[in-house]
Amino acid sequence: MSGDKDGVRAGETIRFALKQVLDFALPPRCAGCGTIVADLHSFCPECRTRVEFLGESGCSTCGIPLEATDADTCGFCIAKPPRIGRTRAALAYDELSRSIALRLKHGRKVALARTMARYMAPLVRSDGEPLLVPVPLHRSCLWSRGINQSALVARELAKMTGPRTDPCLLKRVKRTPALKGMSPRQRRKLVAGAFKMKPEADLQGRTIVLVDDVLTTGSTANACARALEQAGAGRVELVSWARVIKPMQLS
Repeated sequence: MSGDKDGVRAGETIRFALKQVLDFALPPRCAGCGTIVADLHSFCPECRTRVEFLGESGCSTCGIPLEATDADTCGFCIAKPPRIGRTRAALAYDELSRSIALRLKHGRKVALARTMARYMAPLVRSDGEPLLVPVPLHRSCLWSRGINQSALVARELAKMTGPRTDPCLLKRVKRTPALKGMSPRQRRKLVAGAFKMKPEADLQGRTIVLVDDVLTTGSTANACARALEQAGAGRVELVSWARVIKPMQLS
């Protein structure tokens, strides 16, 4: 027994020594500007002042920022409750949050998935055994890009928060052009019927948390939610890295 304990202590000593060497050779760097920082997957003080953290603030349902009011739910959600029961984003969409998302999506900087997940993790509720489901890509896009950034983030979130993830539960069966520059109505029309569940899916009463990188008008997320509800999901939520607050950012 003592030999086993000695072996464990020796292994911990080796891992600590290796970490020290790696931290010296490859010190943690700011996810925004690359400046050396104290912790992995974090921002330097200057970049932290540049980003707008959203978290749990805003409308209790859709998460949109509420100003000059004591209400916890926005008028739109009161008048017409949305299909997605709870929407949250870690950051407001700006040049910095956009650049991180693009470096993961097109630059294949896969370590950024963990950076994004670190700030999204506090927004994932683990009660009720939710299932994390990344917004899927069409197979042609996945082949050309090589990765699904939302699936990578969902995997990291599962490690941090506990709920499991199923990257194959939801499929994108309809290829759509890039939605940038389109109106919300055009977006809704294009993504209608674009998502299907895998045939054996059984979601009766389950809470599903959609995971996405950037939330714009919500058209894609709503199309996903519709497919999930048709498969029996009891509740659909959404957690994203960044969300567009100002409509002009869509163009």
